[in-house]
Amino acid sequence: MGGDKIGLYVLGLQEIVNLNTYAYVPSPFYAYADPSVVAKWQEALEAALPRHYTLVACEQLAGLLLLIYASPDVAAAISNESTVSTGTGLLGLGNKGANVSRLLFGETTRFVFGNCHLASGHDEASLVRRCSDYNKILMQTTFTPISRSGVMEDEGDKIGDEEFAFFFGDLNFRLDGLPGNDIRHLLTLHARGEYDLSHTKSTPQFGEDSVFVLHDNDDDTLDGASTPGMVSRETSFDRGDSDESSEELPDPDDFVPDPHDDPASLQATLDSLLPHDQLRIAMKKEKAFHEGWQEGPITFLPTYKYDVGTIGLFDSSEKKRAPSWCDRILYRTRKDMERYTKNHQDQVDAQSKDDDMKRRGIEQAAHEESVLFDYDPTTDSNGDTPATSETVYDYDEYEEEGGVDNGEQVIIQDGSIDEISLDLYTSHQRIMSSDHKPVVAIFTLKYDAVVPELKAKVHAEVARELDRVENEGRPSITVVVDGSDPTNADQGGPVDGSGGINFGYVGFMRRKSRSLTIANTGRVQAKLNFLEETKNGDGDNQRFRWLGVKFDPPLNGYSEGNEATIANEISLEPGETVSAIIEIEIRDVKQLQALNERPTQLEDVLVLHVADSRDHFIPIRAAWRPSCFGRSLEELIRIPRGGITELVKEHPNTGSIPPSLDVQSSSPSELFKLIEAIESLTERLIADENMIEDIQIPREKVGWPFDRHMWQTNEDEDYATLRGAIFEALENGQPILEVLTADVPTLKRLEVVSESLLLFLESMPDGIISAPLWARMDQTLPQIAGAKTSTEVEDVKTGVLDILSTEPYYNISFVFLTAMLARVASELLPLNKDEREVINTRKPGSLGKRSLSFRRNAASAVDEGAIQRRIAWERRAAEIFSNAICRTATAPSAKEKKIIEDKMRCVVEIFMRRDGP
Repeated sequence: MGGDKIGLYVLGLQEIVNLNTYAYVPSPFYAYADPSVVAKWQEALEAALPRHYTLVACEQLAGLLLLIYASPDVAAAISNESTVSTGTGLLGLGNKGANVSRLLFGETTRFVFGNCHLASGHDEASLVRRCSDYNKILMQTTFTPISRSGVMEDEGDKIGDEEFAFFFGDLNFRLDGLPGNDIRHLLTLHARGEYDLSHTKSTPQFGEDSVFVLHDNDDDTLDGASTPGMVSRETSFDRGDSDESSEELPDPDDFVPDPHDDPASLQATLDSLLPHDQLRIAMKKEKAFHEGWQEGPITFLPTYKYDVGTIGLFDSSEKKRAPSWCDRILYRTRKDMERYTKNHQDQVDAQSKDDDMKRRGIEQAAHEESVLFDYDPTTDSNGDTPATSETVYDYDEYEEEGGVDNGEQVIIQDGSIDEISLDLYTSHQRIMSSDHKPVVAIFTLKYDAVVPELKAKVHAEVARELDRVENEGRPSITVVVDGSDPTNADQGGPVDGSGGINFGYVGFMRRKSRSLTIANTGRVQAKLNFLEETKNGDGDNQRFRWLGVKFDPPLNGYSEGNEATIANEISLEPGETVSAIIEIEIRDVKQLQALNERPTQLEDVLVLHVADSRDHFIPIRAAWRPSCFGRSLEELIRIPRGGITELVKEHPNTGSIPPSLDVQSSSPSELFKLIEAIESLTERLIADENMIEDIQIPREKVGWPFDRHMWQTNEDEDYATLRGAIFEALENGQPILEVLTADVPTLKRLEVVSESLLLFLESMPDGIISAPLWARMDQTLPQIAGAKTSTEVEDVKTGVLDILSTEPYYNISFVFLTAMLARVASELLPLNKDEREVINTRKPGSLGKRSLSFRRNAASAVDEGAIQRRIAWERRAAEIFSNAICRTATAPSAKEKKIIEDKMRCVVEIFMRRDGP
């Protein structure tokens, strides 16, 4: 047996480096590792192994090295490898200790392999250290937790939790109670007979790697491994092919005696030495390796100590160390461990019972039990004189406890049954490179393994069954969009049959909505709510709110106990339905500018959460319609007569309008249309007031119609429709008054157009007075807010116009806008000649303060109230429009911000006063 028939090769080496050549640092965790030495051993081992074997574990601790190789089939079944090193030398150094590896086979069976080198020495103190080393390794070894199917166990395994364990290496246990010279002399006689190289018998020649095996006559499982001189003759019960049919009994001389019964055999000599083995004595006294550990029959010479380079020549140095079985291979199954644990617990229980009886004074019963359980063979000796512990050895102990139960079944933790049998346990006597002779063991193991394909199939079946059971007891809903075919959202499909809800093209501040009908088609109550956290992004990871959803008043069948109002969360009984409204609208100016700069698809996923059930995902899509809102003045003057719609037709992929396009107008045509509409509607409103008694202009409301807080009409659905029509007209290059029908009151139309103008100005990134232009005004005209006399005011106006003249398009737009404000003020709040003279002699922004040069003319008709209303209106209008058209750097403080706002207001207010004296 060997070659590629072996599924797992495990090699444990000791003293692979000369520890005397390395200076150790006294640290409890220090362990020397030389990668070059490990590489040499790996190279040599891989050269000897069959092809395609995989290294599954490699660990060095100073002179210790553990290597594990697996065949391709076995390697595929191994997982959760964990290797731990424990140093037990002086101060915890790694010159002694163990490398212990844990492997999981087939997701069911744990294997542990421990390569050990325990304390050396023949005296009693060394024996105690060896036992201590073993127990320290068991206590300190903890493996990483096992992970199965992505689920990690809470704690890591320790030695004893596995199904199969193997401990091997230089355990250093010696022979006690026998003179070393006698052992050496006795074994040398056998070694010379067995390994005499000058022997001329025609026996097969063994190489250095040959295996020498001593076994019983009936052991025919090891072909070619019989010990020379102990091979039985072939015995046949020939019933003959002749006519004679009589049976002949075999000749007794044809039987070779059992080596255990032959006093002259090597095996009988070994049997006489094994009762003195420290390891077996320590196991019996429960000092070490007593927790169910087994060892195969020892049929080979002691493995220590030999002269290097010799065969069968024991230590000839001055120390003349006694031969011993220092190198061992022990193994244990879960069944062995459980049997030991049960027996140990039985002993503890019996001792506890005995102690309890003695405490209760039942002396006779205690005496009887002591007769049954306290037998001491050292004081018996068949009635003769007591024997001493040094001279009494149980020579039949090995027969009782050391036998190997080949084919033993082991029940692992999940209930599967594994099998193990020991096929070979021997030494390599012809390896002469060390003073030790290595030992080898071959085991045959059978274990239950998880079949990946079957596991996946079972998992799928279990998942389906769990889903079926779960679905029967959890809410189930059906969602229908605007009369489309119902789709069961519980199955995760699209709610409209096309992968979501597509709103088509959406423009700036033009709201679109769609409705959903949600029905409880399950057997239990369903609690619903839409999760508020949505992406609402524009691709630059900047979050904008453009999608909203709410429940509408319930439809038919909705229980009367629920509130018939819009709510964020609602409960549906089986069979009930409710409607939900989905709305999209682009209102944020920054998002508007970003979409104009780089048009993108608006996408989001609406999440309908059902308590105790799965969430339902409704994809939302919309396409952005480019707008003239949110454009800079440099872009707006390049829009052709047909508006931004015409420009998109000519340049479909246009985002930002490039400066390479021709300038179409000296001022944005959209601005001209809005100003023209405001002037026309103002004149029309004055005419309506004069002709219709029911119409009254709210002149007492300061800033009307530009101040949103002073509007006479509420912002309702009809208002949003009018505003959308104005936006459509601007984007298509149409006159605004054409889309505002006459059935809409003039006052309402004026308010809607005024708001549209302010939205248009506020959405311009650079405004009409850009940040660079304002910086020049602020620097060169420090007296803007302090101008008092007419001369000072005219100087400010001249300076502002000089700066604006450097940017003609901005200059024209500014003059055009302020001229409109002046005309609207004159129409809404007219003044006579004397009142105009009064207001023009006052400092811009001063409310009711007279100039020192003013002289009241008693004959003149001056209405101080009208003057105050006009000044207040101009001041408020200047505040509104200065914030809409001026762009400045961010002020460092609130105080400086207020100063800048006052200056901007003064600039606009100065240009609003166009009436002459």
